[in-house]
Amino acid sequence: MNVPNLAQALTQAHALGLARIDAQLLLLHAVGRPEAGRAWLLAHDTDAMDPEAHAHFMALCQRRLAGEPAAYLTGCKEFYGLALQVDARVLDPRPDTETLVDWALETMAPLPAPRVADLGTGSGAIALALQSQRPTAQVLAVDASADALAVAQANAQRLGLPVQFELGNWLNGVGGLFDAIVSNPPYIASADPHLAALTHEPLQALASGADGLHDIRAIVRQAPAHLVQGGWLLLEHGHDQAEAVGALLTAEGFVQVQSRNDLAGIARCTGGRWPTVK
Repeated sequence: MNVPNLAQALTQAHALGLARIDAQLLLLHAVGRPEAGRAWLLAHDTDAMDPEAHAHFMALCQRRLAGEPAAYLTGCKEFYGLALQVDARVLDPRPDTETLVDWALETMAPLPAPRVADLGTGSGAIALALQSQRPTAQVLAVDASADALAVAQANAQRLGLPVQFELGNWLNGVGGLFDAIVSNPPYIASADPHLAALTHEPLQALASGADGLHDIRAIVRQAPAHLVQGGWLLLEHGHDQAEAVGALLTAEGFVQVQSRNDLAGIARCTGGRWPTVK
């Protein structure tokens, strides 16, 4: 059989129904050029594929069409300019979470050596992004999953970023005070039909009780004892949860409660400041 060139392989993937950007990422991975970028594919579109590479590419396409995240298939996901290694032990980092990083960096900006905790760190995406942007920060990454921490620690070591790691359930057992606490916790209701499309990702990183707010409630309740006066708690949440999360923060005593929009203009993060005693 004739082995297709790169352009023809992309056409095959498109005919199967695969999104173009996913097909390009998987093709770069299959031909052993994951760092080359899409411009390389354009410059080499008439290059013939090795039969084994083509077979591997088509198998990856089928797995992606079955719902497996492209990041798991390639083992890599870029987040805030960092190349993270990811697999099924952790959540696939989403671009919208960069909104949370941007906001956290704003709150840290006036401080020479801010102390920050990232709760439910997963792949380490948020903690590592903050550390990369603020080398003087003291960043602690916490996760209840030893498997997730192993992924995050490997990313930190590979990137040369001195984030500290701790196994724990949110702030239980965590010592010290922080200038900012950030988290992208589970926030999908346990009966939400959207979970069916996310079966390849760890359920414990997605679902959070009947209304999706079980873990956010726990974090809001625990955070005041771990924040300095004037410290911030910033939380990512679902597309329709900003009002509910804001109410939880206000009821707990946080001030300056507000939300930030994601790339689609949806209120994706809500946070508040622990008051300063006058």
